[in-house]
This record gives sequence, structure tokens and C-alpha cells, in this order.
Amino acid sequence: MIELVVCLFALSIGSFLNVLIYRLPLGISLINPKFSSCPNCNTSIKWYENIPLFSYIFLKAKCSSCKNKISLIYPIVELITLVFTLLIFYKFSITLNSIVILLVFYVLIVLSFIDLKYKAVPDYLLLLALVLSLFIESINYVSMLTFAGAFVLLDFILTFYIQNIKAKLTKDTSLLNQRALGEGDIPIVAIIGGLLSIKLAIIAVLIASITALLPSIYNIVKKNEIETPFIPFLVFGLFIVFIFDTSIVYFIGGQ
Repeated sequence: MIELVVCLFALSIGSFLNVLIYRLPLGISLINPKFSSCPNCNTSIKWYENIPLFSYIFLKAKCSSCKNKISLIYPIVELITLVFTLLIFYKFSITLNSIVILLVFYVLIVLSFIDLKYKAVPDYLLLLALVLSLFIESINYVSMLTFAGAFVLLDFILTFYIQNIKAKLTKDTSLLNQRALGEGDIPIVAIIGGLLSIKLAIIAVLIASITALLPSIYNIVKKNEIETPFIPFLVFGLFIVFIFDTSIVYFIGGQ
């Protein structure tokens, strides 16, 4: 019975996260309009058309009014939220600390999908995720500052190379203002360092880097000039290591 309640709760949260992902970048109030509407025809979505996951299936991924295709992002966000919630509660049980952990990951989910769409994220969401993470019982402030500081230094070195060496060698003036890492990556890296040990944090970033290479290689092959957002992959690496830390430590031979 408790599993069913958790699932319903998670799907409801996932639906709300979709609202945040859509409205926040556009500056639309979360209160008005009260009900969601189709982005294409602006028709208000009826309550029975807004049931997480199920409505997407029953509507056959199309708006009931204009028949425009509903983005696959909506059920993906709801499904990811469901999986995150179940795994967090399974590992830590339902406690105040696990709820804080979930709040952090919920904000990270919103940040990830906004970054995927806009290649930029609101600073206030980054700050919210960072502040919330400070209330997690296991947070390590020293590791948080150390890991974030290391990435700031890495960003400085790589950016210097790109702007001052690579730009001259390739004679590509567009590189003169390019940075190695996005400014939004640093707070996420700080959270990774705080939640994990330095060793596991490095593994999380390594996982993020490897998975981020896949779309990057695809874009290179297809000659698509599309910037690959890094925050979604950092969040993915963090979650994998955070949930399966014991198995990962065992796999790499212990600490």
C-alpha cells in the first residue's frame, strides 16, 4: 500500500516539475493560469487529460483539441521522477532527510530539462539546489568546497587554452569568448562533491563525461552545430553513484 502511495506522489510531483520546466524559462506565473493548456492551440487541458503517464498513453500523444503531438518530454520527466523517488525511498526509507534529498534531486531534474532545451539555466534554481543540499545530513562541506574549487581552477586553465592558444592555432575568433565549462556546472559540481566522497565524486563526473560524449560524437558525425548541455549528465552521474555507491566502490576494488 505504501508503495502505491509513493508512486502516486512521485507521479504528481513529476507532473508539477513539467509545469516548472515549461513555465519558469518563459516567465509564466505558476498560479495564473491555474490550469495547464496546450502550447499549440492554447486550449485548457481537462483534469482527466492531465493524469501523469496515463493521459499521454490514452491521448495517443496528441492534443484532444488540435491533434498536435504532445512532447515526449512530459512522460519522460514523470517517469524519471517516479524512478528517482522510489530508489531514494528504497535506500533511505521515508525520513525528513530523504525528503530533503528528493527536493534537491527534483530541482536538479528541472535544471536538467531546462538546460537541455535552452542551453542555459536560471541562477535562482542553481542557488536553490545548492542551499537545499546543505541541509542533507551526510553533506560534507569540505569536500563540497574542495571539489568546486578544483573545477573552478580546471575551468580557468582550459578556458585559457581555448581562448589564447587554440583560438590562435585554429584562427577561429569565435573561440575568444568561449569558456570550457558553463557557469551553471560549478554549483552542480559542488553538490556532487558534498554528497559524495572525492573519489566517488570523480567517478560521478567521469560517468557524466562519458555519457555526454555520445550526443557530442553524434552531432559531430551529423555535422550539427549543437552545444551539448552538461548539467543533465552531471545529474545522471551524481544519481547513479549516490544510489549505487556501495556497488561502485566494490567494483573498483574498495576505497
